Amino acid sequence: MSDVTKTVQKWHASFKKGTDFDSWGQLVEAIDEYQILARQLQKEAQSSNSCDFTEDQKKTLGKCATCLEMRSAALQCTQSQEDFKLEDLKKLEPIIKNILTYNKDFPFDVQPVPLRKILAPGEEENLEVEEEEDAATGAGSPESFPSRVPGTLLPRLPSEPGMTLLTLKIEKIGLKDAGQCIDPYITVSVKDLNGVDLNPVQDTPVATRKEDTYIHFSVDVEIQKHLEKLPKGAAIFFEFKHYKPKKRFTSTKCFAFMEMDEIKPGPIVIELYKKPTDFKRKKLHLLTKKPLYLHLHQTLHKD
Repeated sequence: MSDVTKTVQKWHASFKKGTDFDSWGQLVEAIDEYQILARQLQKEAQSSNSCDFTEDQKKTLGKCATCLEMRSAALQCTQSQEDFKLEDLKKLEPIIKNILTYNKDFPFDVQPVPLRKILAPGEEENLEVEEEEDAATGAGSPESFPSRVPGTLLPRLPSEPGMTLLTLKIEKIGLKDAGQCIDPYITVSVKDLNGVDLNPVQDTPVATRKEDTYIHFSVDVEIQKHLEKLPKGAAIFFEFKHYKPKKRFTSTKCFAFMEMDEIKPGPIVIELYKKPTDFKRKKLHLLTKKPLYLHLHQTLHKD
């Protein structure tokens, strides 16, 4: 079997895995699988020195990557008006499976994603480490951001007798180069000791303003599980992300986390750690020795 045939079979298996997760309601896993496959197809579509596929086939692969991104976005946005549905996505299966012989029209009016990097979850961690030396402090007048990231925050769960829900207000984050960050937002997730998701992952909207060494969010995040149902050793993670125009991708700059014994009503400040995000909490390195933190306020709701 040729290498190219093996590659196509791998893509098809990944597509099946993603749509299976999707149909079972395992949305976090489906999104991860779709983004990883989109990245692989995009890479092939944009490769100028690959002779394995014709230009038309590369264009088709690029369009498949677009559809995978659209489905991934639809799963992450509860308010989406024009959802790209699972049954639509499944129409791509024969195309991906038979890409070497497929010669029909593409079923959707989409264009390949423009030349840029689609990063699979965690993949930016393998890329060049952030340059800190050229970062300015960002002192000066407050500045507003365009809302490019709509956010994927979810409503509070219904209350249950004797059960506790947690609302986390993300107030602000302190960074020495706060003024340099473009389209900053925070991804909030709840993980067990092995780094496995226990809740849907949520993104805040882009920050409302930045001032001196602070980026202000002032946004409530509803944790999507009653605290009594979280396993021992679980933690809530906050990944600070921003857009890097020179490299054309959104990168994780740093992260913070809260463990279960830190959950109590009122304000809390938590330390920031260098990327890559270590969901297992084994190798932690502080981002800075300066007194810069993530500022939160906790509210507990109990019936």
